[in-house]
Order: sequence, then C-alpha cells, then structure tokens
Amino acid sequence: MTPDLPSEKPGPRSGTTPGDPTTVDELGQVTARQIFTLALPALGVLAAMPLYLLLDTAVVGRLGGFELAALGAAVTIQSQVTTQLTFLSYGTTARSSRLFGAGDRRGAIAEGVQATWVAVAVGVAIATIMILFAPWFTWWLSGDREVAEAAAQWLRAAAFAVPLVLIIMAGNGWLRGIQNTRLPLYFTLAGVIPGAVLIPIMVNRYGLVGSAYANVIAEGITAALFLIALVRHHDGQWRPRWDVIKRQLFLGRDLIMRSLSFQVAFLSAAAVAARFGTASLAAHQVMLQLWNFITLVLDSLAIAAQTLAGAALGAGSAAVARRVGIRVIGYSVAFAGLLGIVFAVLHGAIPRLFTRDAEVLEAIGNPWWIMIVMIILGGVVFAIDGVLLGASDAVFLRNASILAVLLGFLPGVWISYLVGGGLTGVWVGLLAFIVIRLIAVVWRFRSMRWAREGVALS
Repeated sequence: MTPDLPSEKPGPRSGTTPGDPTTVDELGQVTARQIFTLALPALGVLAAMPLYLLLDTAVVGRLGGFELAALGAAVTIQSQVTTQLTFLSYGTTARSSRLFGAGDRRGAIAEGVQATWVAVAVGVAIATIMILFAPWFTWWLSGDREVAEAAAQWLRAAAFAVPLVLIIMAGNGWLRGIQNTRLPLYFTLAGVIPGAVLIPIMVNRYGLVGSAYANVIAEGITAALFLIALVRHHDGQWRPRWDVIKRQLFLGRDLIMRSLSFQVAFLSAAAVAARFGTASLAAHQVMLQLWNFITLVLDSLAIAAQTLAGAALGAGSAAVARRVGIRVIGYSVAFAGLLGIVFAVLHGAIPRLFTRDAEVLEAIGNPWWIMIVMIILGGVVFAIDGVLLGASDAVFLRNASILAVLLGFLPGVWISYLVGGGLTGVWVGLLAFIVIRLIAVVWRFRSMRWAREGVALS
C-alpha cells in the first residue's frame, strides 16, 4: 500500500531550459537519458582523483619504501580531513537543486556563492592548522621520527591545496544542483591531466615534496575554473550571508556525523583484520579497494537521484521525487546485480590481479562472497541515500548510519575478533552495517516522510 503523498504545488520553471534532457518535466516522466546524462559525468569526477592518487603512489613508490611510507601517512591525514567536509558538495547540491526545481536558478547559484565562502574560511583555517602542527600529526600516525619529518614536509606543502579542494567541492555542489555535471568533469580533467604529467617531473626534481607541489597545481587549476564558472553564472550579491551559511552548516553538521560513522566502521575493520595476521590485513586491503571502486559507480547514480529528487521537491512535486527514486533504484540494482555476477564469475581471477600470495588469496575466499551480497544490497542503499540527500533528510541519514555502526558493525566485528572469526567475521560485520542501513532507508523511502519535509523546505 502506497503511503499518502504530500499535496503538490506547481512550481515555476523559469530556471529550466526547454528541451533540456536533464529536466524533470511537468508530467513527471523521469527517463534513463535524464539519469545517465547526470550520472556518467559524475562518475568521471568521482573516479578521477582516485586514479590520480594511484599514479602519485606509483611514482613516489619508485623513490623507495621510506618515501612511500611518508606519502601514505601524509595522504591519510589530508584525506581524513577533506572526507569529513563533503557536505560542501552534497549539502550544496541538496539546497541548490531544490531552488532550481522551484524555478529560482539565480538562488540556486547563490547557494554556490555562500558555499564557496564557507570553503575558503574553513579551508584556510584547516590549512593553517596543518602547517603549524604537521610534525605532531605525522608523528602520531607513523610513530617513526624520520618518516614523520618527511611526511610533515609533504603535508605542509599540500596544505595549500585544502582551500582549493573545498572550493571544488562547493563548485561540484551548485553545478550538480542546476543539473550540470559535465562542467565539473571538464574542470576536473583540466586539473588532473596536467597534474598527472607534472608528478614524475616534480618528484624527479624535488623528491617526495614534489608530489605535493603537483597536487597543489592540479587542484589550483580546477578550483580556478570553478570560480570562473561561478563568476560567469552568478549575477547577484557576493557578500557572505550568515543566514544562508548557518543553514548550510546545520546540514553539514549532520553529514559530517554520518561520514564519521563510516570512518569508524572501516577503520575498525582494518584494525581487527590486522589482528588476524598480515595475510588477513592484505586481503582486507584488496577487497576494500575493490569495494571503494564499486561505491564510485553506485554513487554516480545516487548523485543523479539527489539532483532530480531535489529539483522535484523544489517544484513541490513529491510524486515526481518518488518516481525518481524508484527509477534510480531500478537502474542501481541492475548495475549492482551485473557487478555481482562479474565478481562471482571472476572470483578466482580478480584477486590475482592484485596479489599472487597463496595465504592472501586463501584469506579472500570466503569474504569475497559476502562482498558480492553487499554489492547487490548496496544498489538499493546508495540509490535511496541519494534521494534522501536530495530531500535534505540528513538527520535521518545520520541517525541511521550511527545506529548501523553501533548495532550492526561494531558488535559483529568485535565478536568475530573474540571468537577468532578471521576476515570472514570482519566482513560479516560490514554486511550487518549495510543490512541495517538498507532496512532503515527502505522504511524511510516508503514512509514518504522525507518528501513531506522536503516539500515543506521548498
């Protein structure tokens, strides 16, 4: 039985372009073309930086194990900081898409202006802290004074990229909000490609710190392009507006808590896997990297869901937002199922692309099938996550994620440790984390409470 939908109000469409394939029309027909026009460029943006970092690691790795360890320590610190601030993209998309759906294209872009102010202020503050305290951070993480010193040099140089990264996040947010995911892809490639070319040149000339220089240049190019686009599109005031910034930060608070719950889950998984031996830790690392790749594919569809659902709610159309969700869930499950089949058929071949170690391959055996189940379930979880983010239902997502960690993952993984469940037990804990999130988001989506709140905010 379908829950009662909120009453719908017609929204002005002045912010849309007639014939635009990414616009939800008045009939509420959400097509595959609309979804994939948004999703495919978003996938390119999501995949670009991980590929860049793989190249960076490969180039630095040629300097030796010492430099690679220092890079690992420094990048871990930087990524942990920036990962917690993804609300600048996802939160901005939620607010911007709703205004765009209501026909207020100018207001949608103005959200990008305020998000950029937040990015600059927070980015400068974080960069300052990193520059001042880099030696302490790297020493705490590495426990080796020489490695910590080298990592601190990299971190201090790379700190200048932090405000740039946050500006890029804000830029992705408002452009996705106005249903333009192509420009972010072009801007990202415009920075990543020169950066990739510069990595071997800079590393060869300056050593490890040359990697950081190349990173700053790459991020600088991309951030500059996002700022130029903002200047060209925005025709209103540029001053900071505290009332808007405050609402963005409230939404960001909940998304940061949600992100932290993910970090607790996966850091705990690595810690427990390490206690079962080197082979288990290595196997866990291989599977985790594969899982991260899979989430990129599913996240791109979630971004399309967020953008289209937010626009529909901005236009006062909860029914269209629901149809967006159903359609994206269908595509996401289809992709997840296809990936699951590929990983099942090639269960003996894919792990051998990463390692030939017999113990590591044996450790991967049983958890591999658990990961396949997670992939299929993730097709539903990620799609509905996108819809709920489009509705700014961040409080629910925060609570659901924390609940999944506390009731699913942590008990499962530590019970596995106590009873000697090995890596299989660790991934059972991760599966429990996904299952609880699945139950929570499916219930929320069916209840339509997210749509009532989303329409009320528009």
